[in-house]
Amino acid sequence: MHRGKGMKFVGDSRISAERKSNLPKDYSEYPGKTEAFWPDFLLKEWLVGAVFLIGFLCLTAAHPSPLERIADPTDTGYQPMPDWYFMFLYQLLKYTYTSGPYNILGTLVIPGLAFGALFLAPFIDRGPERRASKRPFATGFMLIAFAGIFYLTWEATAHHDWEAAKAQGAIPDKVDVEIDKEAEGYKVYADQSCINCHGENLEGLAAPTLIDTGLSADEIKKIAHEGIGSMPADQYNGSDEDLDKLADFIANLKSDE
Repeated sequence: MHRGKGMKFVGDSRISAERKSNLPKDYSEYPGKTEAFWPDFLLKEWLVGAVFLIGFLCLTAAHPSPLERIADPTDTGYQPMPDWYFMFLYQLLKYTYTSGPYNILGTLVIPGLAFGALFLAPFIDRGPERRASKRPFATGFMLIAFAGIFYLTWEATAHHDWEAAKAQGAIPDKVDVEIDKEAEGYKVYADQSCINCHGENLEGLAAPTLIDTGLSADEIKKIAHEGIGSMPADQYNGSDEDLDKLADFIANLKSDE
């Protein structure tokens, strides 16, 4: 028997005998119908995203976020406004059927249905067509959502008193008052931990400023015992003599204006 005679070679049919190129297929034979994901389609997505990103950065540079005064828990009339992309939900909660006893509809049910439909859209509309006219479900849902968000956002901005909101949130000018930290009244102020809420210079932090209150010493002592607004009663736990010093100190704090 000659060497190699009678031997058989078995090949794996799962492995192609021809070496395939790693380059994407040439889709020039099917213009307008499909394209390679990399790099053609992905490059277009990146370009569109870059345009929107640059536009957004230019907008934030030209119109920086406004700053308002420090939060005042005693000011119950303050009405905070949400950012522009939540304005439509803010307006939705103003209507009778989505507020009060029906608040659950405006906060969970209606937004939940809307975003749930948006999540299910790719599973319901699975057609291969790209033209909007041939995808009625996706196109119709998009137009309804856009019209609803646009209308609610417009209503919220058109009926809001922007001048009053600007005045309400305006940062007051710094009061130029020289605080005598060696005064007996200030020492009582520091010992009673009033600094935590009213600030080291009585300028107001979590509580209002104590400068130019317009209150008399007796009124200040009454507030120290009975509280006011978010300030609970019996915050002061010192002697009556020290309270007199504290009340006189605060009552005589006047700005130079």
